Amino acid sequence: MSATSKPQAQYLKDYQAPQFSIQHIDLRFELAPLKTSVQSTMTINRTDESNADLLLDGVDLTLISLMVDDKAYDDYTLEDEKLIIHNLPESFILKIENHIDPQTNTSLEGLYLSGGAYCTQCEAEGFRKITYYLDRPDVLASFDVTIIADKKYTHLLSNGNQIESGNLDDGRHFVKWQDPFKKPSYLFALVAGDFDVLRDHYTTQSGRKVELALFVDKGNLSKTPHAMTSLKKSMQWDEERFNLEYDLDIYMIVAVDFFNMGAMENKGLNIFNSKCVLANQETATDKDYHTIESIVGHEYFHNWTGNRVTCRDWFQLSLKEGLTVFRDQEFSSDLGSRALNRIDAVKVMRTHQFSEDAGPMAHPIRPEKVIEMNNFYTVTVYDKGAEVIRMMHTLLGEEKFQQGMALYFERHDGQAVTCDDFVAAMSDASGIDLTQFKRWYSQAGTPKLNVEQAYDEQNQTFTLSIEQFAPDNQPNNALLHIPFAIELLDSDGQSLPLVIDNQPQDSVLNVTEKTQQFVFEGIKQRPVAVLLEDFSAPCIVNQNTSAADLLHIMRFARSDFSRWDAQQRLFTNEMKAAIASGEACLSDDILSALKLLVDNREGDLALIAELLKLPSYDTLAAEYAVIPVDDIIAVQNAFESQIANFLTESLVNCYNVLEDDGSTSATAVAVRALKQLCLYYLAKTNHSDVNSLIRESAHSNNMTNALAALSAVVKANHSLCDTLLTEFDAKWRHDVLVMDKWFALQAMKDSATSISDIKALYDHPSFDFGNPNRVRALVGSFSHFNITQFHRADGEGYQLLGDLLVKLNDINPQNASRMLTPFMSWKRYDENRSAAMKAQLQRLADLDGLSDDLFEKVEKALES
Repeated sequence: MSATSKPQAQYLKDYQAPQFSIQHIDLRFELAPLKTSVQSTMTINRTDESNADLLLDGVDLTLISLMVDDKAYDDYTLEDEKLIIHNLPESFILKIENHIDPQTNTSLEGLYLSGGAYCTQCEAEGFRKITYYLDRPDVLASFDVTIIADKKYTHLLSNGNQIESGNLDDGRHFVKWQDPFKKPSYLFALVAGDFDVLRDHYTTQSGRKVELALFVDKGNLSKTPHAMTSLKKSMQWDEERFNLEYDLDIYMIVAVDFFNMGAMENKGLNIFNSKCVLANQETATDKDYHTIESIVGHEYFHNWTGNRVTCRDWFQLSLKEGLTVFRDQEFSSDLGSRALNRIDAVKVMRTHQFSEDAGPMAHPIRPEKVIEMNNFYTVTVYDKGAEVIRMMHTLLGEEKFQQGMALYFERHDGQAVTCDDFVAAMSDASGIDLTQFKRWYSQAGTPKLNVEQAYDEQNQTFTLSIEQFAPDNQPNNALLHIPFAIELLDSDGQSLPLVIDNQPQDSVLNVTEKTQQFVFEGIKQRPVAVLLEDFSAPCIVNQNTSAADLLHIMRFARSDFSRWDAQQRLFTNEMKAAIASGEACLSDDILSALKLLVDNREGDLALIAELLKLPSYDTLAAEYAVIPVDDIIAVQNAFESQIANFLTESLVNCYNVLEDDGSTSATAVAVRALKQLCLYYLAKTNHSDVNSLIRESAHSNNMTNALAALSAVVKANHSLCDTLLTEFDAKWRHDVLVMDKWFALQAMKDSATSISDIKALYDHPSFDFGNPNRVRALVGSFSHFNITQFHRADGEGYQLLGDLLVKLNDINPQNASRMLTPFMSWKRYDENRSAAMKAQLQRLADLDGLSDDLFEKVEKALES
């Protein structure tokens, strides 16, 4: 990237309302691989009296003609991806024709060809790759769309309701769509292809019949029922929990294999990555089923939280994404296990999000500055954004939160608004002052809390002293309003009433000052305190809780999440002590507690499986300023071997006793989760039954079981590893989504030949550098999960990722930017590893033609 072409940042403070509004746009597409004609007719009005030029966005477009009020118009300038039109009247009709080349568009933004089908992706700024437009979220227009194509493209789809179709004299056919709801350009969608279709319907709470249609590649119809069921559950849940009803006559989902994201909520026509739609028991795991249900729900819930009310500007992205992630988390929790869903959400926060908050890309959930908007589709905006919504829900309670949601829609339906507008609706509806709380939107970094406990036996009081600190990398942050949930347990494990100044208290303490004391009365013995129950705020808590107290919490806490959390802290403390001492030996108390879990199998079996897992590498790494890579790996391996050998007979018995009926019921899923965990540990032992159990599972017709066996042998470096992987390849090479699972397993093999093995897989018939799924499955899995080989002392792991990023910079910059993440924390490693990672970052920085997507992250990483 030369100095003269350095991308320019945009700032939230510089926001200005558009000087023109587009009331309506009529689009006409004549589809062709190398020369698609796009004709747009826009009804435009000035919004002020400035007589300003009209600046339309356009990237990689060939302008054919331009007319104003049906007359050819040449008073315009083409400049730096802008079409600037001068001397326009107050109101006018603008007609533009341009050509685009979908076949050469490997960025997967705008209109492109995906496996023989035309497809669009317009969020955040992809519409400008289709036609010249005010490509910003605060310009809302109604859309009419006519699609003309060869008849081999049997389905021509766009937003809204179909109003016309027919055949043309030249042998092509057309379909016209009309979306009556005004929307920004990022919600536009078009798909043209020859698909299998699963059709169904849903009757809304007001009695309207909505047609449902799910479009997939030929031959995949058997993998669609779960997604359709998930959609109907989503529609029903949104009516029952939020009183929100669908508003069009048809709701469509299209699954495509080439897609940068998981899915996109385009109004009435959701476009999905095929891996987030297709599932049956033979090809998809229980985790895949859960993910599909969650993502289908997420995109459907956007119909109101994102589409009917959208963002004023892209700095407000969390307005729709944080809120909708909260809603999809609640959907999954209401339909399934609230504890397991909470555990999954907190794992993401404590590893990926806390790391992002501490690194060079740290940003608030409402960023202040951006170069490439695609770089802010982050765990901070999405997942921390959801935690901020959850905190509001905790502070307001369900009833007042729902009143706030109702007021939000009453005020802003059909508008593009800000995060402040949402908080105002919540505050006004509930009567709760959220002024201090709003700082969560504008401050980056993870707050730290020091908690001290003191018991006064004579006065029978228990005091919690809580002090909040700004993050180390954000020292000027102001004090936050933190909802801090607690439970106090007596020696019998009973929950004690909370009384302060003779007044009963609920379990949520409002931490708003630098230092606060909460004195609980009537406490007859020293209690065990469950702190930050259910992770009521995204904070790091420093506390001196003994191993005995953690075991007590693990046994008796009312919150299943807090029981798991105590177990994780027990493990973490033991592992840190082992790293410090150089002696890796789990305590007898912990091993006995694990044995009791396996032998008794009381309660949710899936939760028991979670309780048996050691903290991940990322969890341990978060505990250190300089990550001791080799020590973490050594201690993890040693502890897992100790658990496996201590529990061998219990694990074999548990595996054999549990019966899997092969269904997708919650009970069957939980059984498989615990059996998988048993097999994972048993693969590390020499028990005489292990090989037969592994082969039995590997040859199962249920993908969850089969993949569990392969994962176990890969991670244990078991002698059956290569044999089973070869058999899997032979069986599934025809199914690219299943092969993604195989690529991911290959990437996690810990071998001296891992690097060369991965390079050899680039020539595998199923691999494609142009497909984000394939690339993320192979190299993404390697760089995130094969810790030993990615962080090799010789730097070859970093070289592999660097080589890929150079290649992806030309093919798909957005995917390249997402793959860069492991390099962002380069300063947290030892001197040799840091230097090797920095060298790869500098290599990218020196690259001619470095994309904006990569430039922003590379620059920040090197400047940090």
